[in-house]
Amino acid sequence: MFRRMLASVLALSLACPPALALEQDPEVERVVREGLDWLASRQQRLGHWTAQGRYPAAMTSLSGLAMLCEGSTTTQGRYAENISRAVDYLISQSRPNGLIGDPLRDDRYTYGHGFAMLFLSQVLGEEEDAQRREELINVLTKAVRFTGQAQTDAGGWGYVSAKDGNGFDEGSTTITQVQGLRSCRNAGIPVPKEVIDKAVKYIKDCTLRDGGVQYSSKGGGGRPAITAAAVACLFNAGEYDEEYVPRMLKYCEQHLSGGRQNNYGHWHYAHFYYSQVQYREAGETWDSYRDSTYAKIVREAKPVTLESGKGVMWDQGYIGTVYTTALNLIILQLDNATLPIYQR
Repeated sequence: MFRRMLASVLALSLACPPALALEQDPEVERVVREGLDWLASRQQRLGHWTAQGRYPAAMTSLSGLAMLCEGSTTTQGRYAENISRAVDYLISQSRPNGLIGDPLRDDRYTYGHGFAMLFLSQVLGEEEDAQRREELINVLTKAVRFTGQAQTDAGGWGYVSAKDGNGFDEGSTTITQVQGLRSCRNAGIPVPKEVIDKAVKYIKDCTLRDGGVQYSSKGGGGRPAITAAAVACLFNAGEYDEEYVPRMLKYCEQHLSGGRQNNYGHWHYAHFYYSQVQYREAGETWDSYRDSTYAKIVREAKPVTLESGKGVMWDQGYIGTVYTTALNLIILQLDNATLPIYQR
């Protein structure tokens, strides 16, 4: 199984044309459309989204990614205006030191910074306006520099920079940075190899004997959500080793599949990444995972009435409805194969 998965992930290349989107279940298509319409209705005047007034950079980036997955860009598609306004907002949040976000409003600004790198670099690949491209390149180049400077001596990242956090590191923020860096590199932004190498070593150092990735380099026990994210992160970083990845995949299978899906916290975060792993494995593995996971997500969608018509959203997440809805919509649209970072 691992060798089949390895063959599929190795096929990931920006030089290859995007895979053709598969025919979707009409009910999934309806839920996605109504979910995106709900997200669009929640965008604020300045172009951003928040989670109960917090985390504007992260929520804006995740909402923007959900709309990019639909196929819209900054100039074309149903959500072009929403995406363009989100890009404008994040560019306006770029600090002289490279941080994308406002540390005075966000006590965990590393998440927002990492997701902003991911979103803006995906936009860059489709941006046709020369002036806007230069603006994005400048913002992302500074952002990559900031991420490198914020890395801890152990090779990870914490909720804030290493300097601001006294060297504290944590697995989920580390994964966010690495996927953002990989997306920037795919878009042509220079990313120092040593930063990625240190991060990959960090993940391996945090991997326990049973394959679980622990909370921090200081300990904290294996976490299913962080382990799923770590596997996706290693694939993005080009790591397909025969030692760590099979153990991590086995751990994920034991803790995230079938009837065990609800036996832990952070379900949506875990499956945001685990769905990427399963999608790249393709075949029966993806089909089985997709059928059960999509059924759960569709079943839990909550209908709402919008000025423009019908909408749906999800409110199970502890961070809030925008966060949960954006993650679910990205999961439901993986077969669209729109974004290079999520392609096989």
